[in-house]
Amino acid sequence: MAFVYHRTIRFADTDAAGVVFFPNYLAICHEAYEESLASAGMELKIFFSKHGVVVPISKSQAEYLRPLVCGDKVGVTLATTPLGADSYAIDYVMHRLGRPEKLAARVHTEHVCISSQSRTRQALPSALAAWVRTHSA
Repeated sequence: MAFVYHRTIRFADTDAAGVVFFPNYLAICHEAYEESLASAGMELKIFFSKHGVVVPISKSQAEYLRPLVCGDKVGVTLATTPLGADSYAIDYVMHRLGRPEKLAARVHTEHVCISSQSRTRQALPSALAAWVRTHSA
């Protein structure tokens, strides 16, 4: 089941042209990711240290389909895809809300779980694997 995150575009998200600066689309998607993990009951400040893992992004891509400006309300829909015992992908679809609702961006990230000490691949902790399955498209 997909997770939906709502947010208002802030002045700090924009560039000198008054539109969202392109890397901030990724930052907004990452906010959606963190909110989704938190809503699944993961206390982020201790989850990763407790399990001795980190889950860096190994790949990202984005399509910027329409500009967003300060004050726009957006909805970010997040859906996951398991890639293996130690990795997963997240697809984000960002819409500018209102009438009419408009598709603003599509973002894709891939994540791999590694040991925080050895930096070698590790299986996803069970709670994270369950989160991936829960939000799988």
